[in-house]
Amino acid sequence: MSVNNNYKEERPWGSFEILHQEDHLKVKRIIVKPGKRLSLQSHKRRSENWIIIRGNVLVTLDEEEIPLASNQHVFIPAGAKYRVGNQGSEDVVFIEVQTGIYLEEDDIVRYEDDFNRL
Repeated sequence: MSVNNNYKEERPWGSFEILHQEDHLKVKRIIVKPGKRLSLQSHKRRSENWIIIRGNVLVTLDEEEIPLASNQHVFIPAGAKYRVGNQGSEDVVFIEVQTGIYLEEDDIVRYEDDFNRL
């Protein structure tokens, strides 16, 4: 079943909006504020593909740090520890495509968090 509800949620690091959702697929538009970063986290039951639309980010993927700019992408496999940070002075925008057997927010395992959400 396809859901196109454009649900938006504010977070301490920025916001996300669900653009499309169906079985085993969710597409989000994510904004990360300047100087902010998401938790160091992983997911057991989903993988993610990120496509950077605007800005420059530093992605941590397991032990590797990967700088990405507009029109670049990265694949985050299920089980990998990752985070994304905006080290610039403008909002970063990227599209996240989630695939897997479970796509809800409670599949997050947090290891580090700038906002004490462990």
